[in-house]
Amino acid sequence: MKASTKLKTLSSLKPLSNLKPLSNLRVLSAAILAVMASSAHAAEYEWTFQTSETAGEPQFEIKKEWAQKVNELSDGRITIEILPVNAVVQANQTLQAVQSGILQGHLTDPSYFTGQNPAFGMMGNLVGAWSDPNDFLDYMNNGGGEDLYNKLVEPYGLHLIGAGATGLESLPSTKPVRSVDDLKGLKIRAPEGMVYNIFEAAGATPVNLPGSEVYTGLEKGVIDAADYTVFATNQAQGLHKFAPYPLYPGFHSLPMVAVSLNKEIWDGLPDDLKSMLETSVDEMAVEMVAKLKELDQAAVEEAKQDPDIEIIDLPAEERVKFRNIAKDEWAEWAKRNEITQEYYDSVVAYLEEHDLL
Repeated sequence: MKASTKLKTLSSLKPLSNLKPLSNLRVLSAAILAVMASSAHAAEYEWTFQTSETAGEPQFEIKKEWAQKVNELSDGRITIEILPVNAVVQANQTLQAVQSGILQGHLTDPSYFTGQNPAFGMMGNLVGAWSDPNDFLDYMNNGGGEDLYNKLVEPYGLHLIGAGATGLESLPSTKPVRSVDDLKGLKIRAPEGMVYNIFEAAGATPVNLPGSEVYTGLEKGVIDAADYTVFATNQAQGLHKFAPYPLYPGFHSLPMVAVSLNKEIWDGLPDDLKSMLETSVDEMAVEMVAKLKELDQAAVEEAKQDPDIEIIDLPAEERVKFRNIAKDEWAEWAKRNEITQEYYDSVVAYLEEHDLL
């Protein structure tokens, strides 16, 4: 507790002048004990994390629940304030904000930082690689993915506590996409980096819009489709009103959620808190996949009741075509620097070993 707070607490007590000396002592002792007790429960670490979602989105609420769980597991030693996208800095600026201490951490898609290093784009969203988010989580935890990401991010002054995933994204579209050929000429909202390049290689016309402009972009015809987020969120935001041909289950994007802390802070933490944070992120990652899948399935059933919405499941042979286009782009990105090549080799080896390629 700060000194000013302690003084305020003591000054709020009733005057002691009308009390007997023994009563004075008892009241003063009680006040001191109260201040000491509240100080004992004050957080040792107070952090602010910014996310890549707007307030109210399912992922945002899950991240807030994680912060509360951390507070409970640490017995109040750590408190984390979770802020929505753009609350302190823009989505593509949180890397620098955490490095400089403006923020203490973030929970975000590393693809936002592709301009800093192309490896962020590869690791943030290796488009077409994953058909199940649990395979991705297994690679990150047991296949060397988290170690490689820390090799990338620690020189920027951050440490990856753990990786999560939002789940396979849906693709809301104003036009039916039943094959890879149907992507040709389609104006698709896509963030900078690998997602953008792969859709371009597939014949689409990518448009780099922020997520906050997807709704109006579809409404006004600025874009025909959007690489945006999971089906449930698209449905909740009303995107299918303008884009009644959603592709589900997803076949393209599975963004990583990097839960990172300022490295200097991480290095100064005791081992018990480090271990607790790592475990809590792993648990959140599994919970996020399960919750979002449950929400997706409920939203799909809701959408099926609307005769104007047609949910398209891209055929298996078309998914293979898209993945082959993506694989060619992975190989090109691998040439960009040492760590992109290392990541490419690592992921391809994992996919081959687990018969996922």
